Amino acid sequence: MSDSPFRQNADLRAATRLAHDAPQDRHSVTPPVFQSSLFCFDTVEEMAARFRGENQAYVYSRGDNPGVEAFEQKIAALEGAEAARAFSSGMGAISATLMSLLQAGARVVCVRDVYADTYRFLEKLMSRYGVRTEYVDGCDRAALAAALPGASVLYLESPTSWTFRTQDLAHAAQAARAHGVVTVCDNSWATPLHQQPLALGIDLVLHSASKYIGGHSDTVAGVVAGSKARIAALNALSYPYLGAKLAPWEAWLLLRGMRTLDVRLRAQWACAEALMEKLASHAAVRRILHPAWQCGPGNQYLHGFSSLFSIELDAAYDPLRFCNALRLFKRGVSWGGHESLALPAQVALQGAAPNAQADFGVSPALVRLYIGLEDMHDLWRDLEQGLAQAVC
Repeated sequence: MSDSPFRQNADLRAATRLAHDAPQDRHSVTPPVFQSSLFCFDTVEEMAARFRGENQAYVYSRGDNPGVEAFEQKIAALEGAEAARAFSSGMGAISATLMSLLQAGARVVCVRDVYADTYRFLEKLMSRYGVRTEYVDGCDRAALAAALPGASVLYLESPTSWTFRTQDLAHAAQAARAHGVVTVCDNSWATPLHQQPLALGIDLVLHSASKYIGGHSDTVAGVVAGSKARIAALNALSYPYLGAKLAPWEAWLLLRGMRTLDVRLRAQWACAEALMEKLASHAAVRRILHPAWQCGPGNQYLHGFSSLFSIELDAAYDPLRFCNALRLFKRGVSWGGHESLALPAQVALQGAAPNAQADFGVSPALVRLYIGLEDMHDLWRDLEQGLAQAVC
């Protein structure tokens, strides 16, 4: 548990750094899986020294594991963070992070149209402990400034989950810091390759590593990165006791998936861009919601784009009929893997945010599309025939 070996290659470009792990054996091109729950000591004196904090020897994999630590170090290096902590799910990372920052009676300022389970967590669980959440339009600087005084946490998601609106992260971080408010940003959509919130002044950055970072729809994981002090506070207050630790095998799968992150994102964006150009001229599509197709105050911080976006259908087309008619696009709630997906807002949000249109600006005519690794021409034929069958 020493300084990250990935920092030694800080002068290399991201794609090169992604392709190289830090295996224990210099002759191995992949790191080993440390599938062990327990790590032992030669003497009780060594164990006692560890418990006094005099060394950082491994003890138990609910705390630290060499393979998991390799993944954490890689994420920290890519995000420009001092440290990171991995979890068994994105919600594990979100819940542990917020619980390490909030006390009973605290107030959270959160952007509208946030990830549905983040909304559920704040409304269904944290509200039981007196934590109040105020939802604001993250694009509205005045509304954001008015909400910050007295808050403990500003929770951002740039771009947001359904409408894909970006926030001015640098301005939000500066405004929050003036009021002593900790900033947290979900960076799952952009990945560390396309956006680095910490460099803009954000305190903690989160990822659902199940998405693009894993990239193969075979792993559920989450991670949070930030300063050593903030990750240490999380380690002391919530991580050990909530039990949402990342398993060694999943950490190995994530390191495997990250090697192709750059090439996957490039190929998926090229396909998504071509499809959006075709959709924009289709009579069924009223508008496209993606940072490349709409102005946003945080667009300037994106170094590239990913392949998740929404389309709003014309009133003459039924979103549910459209999704059911698709053959290559699967109907599913996640994204980031090899398979393309379609998800209608009126189905996905009915349990999480029944007033999604009024509260979050999410129209029931929205369909979220995720573009995987299939051929663009095949996907377009599928979308075209699906829209043809969606006429009311």
